[in-house]
Amino acid sequence: MVEVPSSLEQAVTQAKEAAKLALEAGVGRICLEIIIPEIALQAQPLALEFTTLFEGQESGLKVIFPDTGSAALARRDWGETPFQVTDLGSRATAVEQKISEADEAFLLVCPSSVEVETVEKLCNLADHRPVILLIPQLEDVSIVGIGYAARQLRERFISTLESVYYFRPLDGVVVLRSYPSPWLVYLEKEDGYELIAEQGQKPMGEALDTLINNALKGEEDNTNQPQPKKSGIFASMQSFLKALSQ
Repeated sequence: MVEVPSSLEQAVTQAKEAAKLALEAGVGRICLEIIIPEIALQAQPLALEFTTLFEGQESGLKVIFPDTGSAALARRDWGETPFQVTDLGSRATAVEQKISEADEAFLLVCPSSVEVETVEKLCNLADHRPVILLIPQLEDVSIVGIGYAARQLRERFISTLESVYYFRPLDGVVVLRSYPSPWLVYLEKEDGYELIAEQGQKPMGEALDTLINNALKGEEDNTNQPQPKKSGIFASMQSFLKALSQ
């Protein structure tokens, strides 16, 4: 059973282990999702953490940032690296020009829904080579939309991505998945977390609400439930984010 991480450091450790197992199993399109406030601001130091997945094979790794500015900052801050650092391209430079036959694996850092079509193209160009999407934010409904085109995008591309690691603390609830385990939903209690659901697919929207409501109905006295202690888990994660940025 995967335990709920009590800090971002523990979540990163879990995500790295899940990614390692998925790579060994031949999973080709890997998503590592840690959904907490301000996580995207620390994408660069987190990316450096995840390059260790390819220890001993760094020469074949290409770390890709969404834009030229982010890639330039990473090259400046990291200095000389055994892996390559680049970006997804621009109007002047297509993503095809960013990929070479010598590349063996790709770590794509914090892509958003703005770049989703380019990300899809990158994954297709990668073919059998693994692509890891670190803290992706590809399904921003306000940008991608909810109509036919968005549905096509989900069916054609986003559905091909494997959520190898997913950690999302909500209001008194945590949704967690760490490959190869199923999706887990935990209810926050006074003395820790109680597993209330184990599913083969990601619980979302009304389905997630139903799971939570059913769990709460099973409580002897809902009115006297202690308030969720979200501050503890978020405080520890914020401290790790600050440590990363120093």
